[in-house]
Amino acid sequence: MHSRSYIQDHKLSYQKSLANQLVTAVIILNEELAIVYANPAAEALLNKSLYRLFNTESEVIFANTSINSSRLKQLLATGQEFTDSDIAIELNESHRFTAEVTASSVEFERTPHVLLEFKQIDQQKQISLEVFQHQQWLAARDLIKGLAHEIKNPLGGLRGAAQLLSKEVSNEQQEYTSMIIEQADRLTNLVDRLLGPNQLPQIQAQNIHGILEKVCQLVSYSNSQKVQLLRDYDPSLPAVECDQEKLQQAVLNIVNNAIQAIDETNNITLRTRIASNKTIHGKRIKLAVEISIIDNGPGIPSKIQDTLFYPMVSGRSNGTGLGLSISQTLINQHQGKLSCHSRPGHTEFTILLPLTQQPLNQVPLSQENKL
Repeated sequence: MHSRSYIQDHKLSYQKSLANQLVTAVIILNEELAIVYANPAAEALLNKSLYRLFNTESEVIFANTSINSSRLKQLLATGQEFTDSDIAIELNESHRFTAEVTASSVEFERTPHVLLEFKQIDQQKQISLEVFQHQQWLAARDLIKGLAHEIKNPLGGLRGAAQLLSKEVSNEQQEYTSMIIEQADRLTNLVDRLLGPNQLPQIQAQNIHGILEKVCQLVSYSNSQKVQLLRDYDPSLPAVECDQEKLQQAVLNIVNNAIQAIDETNNITLRTRIASNKTIHGKRIKLAVEISIIDNGPGIPSKIQDTLFYPMVSGRSNGTGLGLSISQTLINQHQGKLSCHSRPGHTEFTILLPLTQQPLNQVPLSQENKL
């Protein structure tokens, strides 16, 4: 017969071994809501060892999320578990993920602890969101094309009639016909902008940093707020098959939007990297160039983040809401993807452009173009 202490020790040994084999990330918090245990899956998810995580407060992990210390303390008091299905965890600018988190109460050494289970859902969420946004973009494009046809034809007739009428009326009355012509032209221009560019891109191998530097140059001429533009370039990037003017316009629209949303105390960073194993419109891309436009301003209102790339959607009262819609159209013409992640203090637009050829040698940019 085995002693009770032997059975208990054997049980704890199995429990620890099983926890270490779990694919699900598991973290245990003590009564002070500090980490006292993390299994290997949690270490991999958080990109930190248990040695570094030990005694870390839970607020460090759950900053800017719906899971806070008051909810966890209530869990310890009542024992009632909860699950949040869409928790965006950002440990630093280069390591963030979305997870489904289940919190429950467990007893260890006769004191209540919090058991946290993490299930990473980034890939599923990203694929479903991308498919949804692409379908919505296609539907919006078809709707706008139909509306444009119905609007532009009557506008053309209205403008022509006003021109003929202006020849028959007195000079005093020509003021009214001129106003009709002017407003008809304004509406025609608006419809053309809604339709976006209608020319196919002229694809050539381009140095992506040369395009970004041209954007910086254009912005420097019109940047009355004197917002600082920083560069964080990877000089080893290969040449990218793209239309220089269209890609420049797409980036310029995003940068101008950022400038209008921040003030001179903030800055904008243009960052380039190589990205691997990305999904673009349902297709797996082995290698892509990643362009990030990052600002540390107030962030985009959450109520418009899901519809940010729709025409006429803007966070500013005087905005037209066309810049980002046009940028998305231009990036889609390159078989690429434009996405956005925003919270107060950090807004990041990411452009992914697939690499379709072997890297080409490029002359690295000078050191003053890097941070």
